[in-house]
Amino acid sequence: MKVLKLSLIVLGAVLLSFGLSGTSHAFHSGGAAECGGCHSMHSPAASGSYLLVGNDNSSTCLTCHEHAGDTGPSSYHISTAAADLSAGVPPKQLTPGGDFGWLRKDYSFVVRGTTTNEDGETHGHNIVAVDNGYAADSVNTQAPGGTYLASDLGCPSCHNPHGKWRRLSDGTVATTGAPIIGSGSYDTSLTPGAGEAVGVYRLLDEIEGVKPPIAVVPSSYNRAESSTQTRVAYGHSSTQKWGAWCAACHTDMHSDSGYVHPIDETLGSEIATNYGQYVKSGDMSGSSATSFTSLVPFVENSADYTVLKSHAKNNDSVLNGPATSDRVACISCHRAHASGFEFGLRWNMEGEFITHSGQFPGTDTTPSYPQFARGRLGAETQKAYYDRAISKFATYQRVLCNKCHAQD
Repeated sequence: MKVLKLSLIVLGAVLLSFGLSGTSHAFHSGGAAECGGCHSMHSPAASGSYLLVGNDNSSTCLTCHEHAGDTGPSSYHISTAAADLSAGVPPKQLTPGGDFGWLRKDYSFVVRGTTTNEDGETHGHNIVAVDNGYAADSVNTQAPGGTYLASDLGCPSCHNPHGKWRRLSDGTVATTGAPIIGSGSYDTSLTPGAGEAVGVYRLLDEIEGVKPPIAVVPSSYNRAESSTQTRVAYGHSSTQKWGAWCAACHTDMHSDSGYVHPIDETLGSEIATNYGQYVKSGDMSGSSATSFTSLVPFVENSADYTVLKSHAKNNDSVLNGPATSDRVACISCHRAHASGFEFGLRWNMEGEFITHSGQFPGTDTTPSYPQFARGRLGAETQKAYYDRAISKFATYQRVLCNKCHAQD
C-alpha cells in the first residue's frame, strides 16, 4: 500500500508540474482532483481527519501549494515556506491573491520614541495549517464584523476542494447537471458545450447561500509586475457578487453599524472619470484606455465569460479603466490571502506616503522616516508592490484611495 500511495503522490506531482509549463488546468482540472493526492486510504502516514495526508485541511492543501526551497514565484504556490524567510527577506509568491508568507513577517519600529509592533498576523487571513506553522488569529477570535470562528479558518473556508460548483454551457452555476471537463478560471479555459461544464473560479464555494463569484485570470499569473501587470477580470451578476460573498463572513463590515464603504455598487461617472485620469499623485493626465492598475482592480458589470477572458491578460494589451456601470468590491483594496501590508491591503495605508523622495520606504532607503518604512527594507516594500518600478509612482506618492477619489 505504501507503493500505491507513493505512486498516487508522484502522479499528483506530475500533474501539478504541468502548471509550471503554463498549462493551467492541471491537478484539480476545475473539479475534484485525484483522491490519492489528498487522502491516503490505508497508509499510517495519513495523520489528519478524513485520512488526509496533512494534519488538517490547510496543511493538506499546502503539501502542494507551498514548497520549501522555492527560489521565486512559481505557478500554483501561494505560500512561502518559513525556511525561506528571514529578517529582510520578503515572501516570494506573487499571485493576485497574495502570499500567506506575509503572515510570518513581524515588524517593529520606533517613531518619536514610541515602539510600534506590526504583527504578521495582521497581514491577511490567518489560515490554520499546523504542519506549516500557521495558527489562528490571536486577536480576532471571530471574523471581523462576523461570527465565523478564527479557529475554523482554512483554505476550504473559501475554496471547495472537491470542486462541485460548475458553470454549465448556458452560463448557469450549479453543483450538478453536467460533468466538469476542465477549469473555468483561465483565459485559456475551454468553453463548455451542451452537456458539459467547467469549474468556477478557483474552486470557490458557496458561503451562507451566496454563490461563488465570477472572475477569469491569465494562465500565467504568479509573476512579478515589474514590466507588465497581471489583470484579473472580475465579473458580476445578480447572483454572483464579490462584495456579498466576502460579506457572508464579514457581515457587519458592510452594515450601518460597521464600516460602510460601498460594495457591489456601480462606480458612477465621477469615480470612473477619476480612475481613468489618475496616473499618480499630482498627475491627472491619464486616459481611461490605459488606466488600469492591478493595485486597484474593479469589478466589471458583466458575467459574459467571452468578454472577461478577453480582458484577463498579463501583457498590458488590455488596460482600459472602468465604465460607469462597473463596480467596487472588497478585492478592489484587499488581497484575498495576505499582503505585505496590514489588513491584506494592496498598498500601505499606515502612513502619509507609500513612496518617499523617489524611493520605496525602507530602513535602508529612507532611514529618517521610520513611519513610512515600518521596519521593512526598501526591497521588501517593493516586493509588496509586486516589484513595480518606482517610476510608476509619484516621487511622493500618497495612498491609492486617490485612484478613485483623487484628493491628492
